[in-house]
Amino acid sequence: MSKQELVVLGQDGAEGCCPGLLTTPLGEEQAVELAKVFKALGDPVRLRLLSMIASREGGEICVCDLTPAFDLSQPTISHHLKLLRQAGLIDCERRGTWVYYWLLPETTDKLAGLLTRPGHPAEASS
Repeated sequence: MSKQELVVLGQDGAEGCCPGLLTTPLGEEQAVELAKVFKALGDPVRLRLLSMIASREGGEICVCDLTPAFDLSQPTISHHLKLLRQAGLIDCERRGTWVYYWLLPETTDKLAGLLTRPGHPAEASS
């Protein structure tokens, strides 16, 4: 077995341009952070919420437009939105009595870059 040193993502210049999961092992701290994001995405309701927010024309959506799409209580929807916010996938702003949500593309872009195979850009896949 080889004793070659593993370069760990997020440590001492291992970042490069956009190192992916398939090119360099994750460091412990980065794995913990990414696990929070993947855990947030691991629920069908949260995936739908993220999709509704991300695909909204104008880039943002009112919680009043999200809640009716689900057979769930408003507090449950708020809880799911809170978990998406804590994972860094969305952000929000209160305007009067309503809260508006929008996607944080830097987080989804980071995930896309991490999961893209070297030499296989996401646009080229069919």
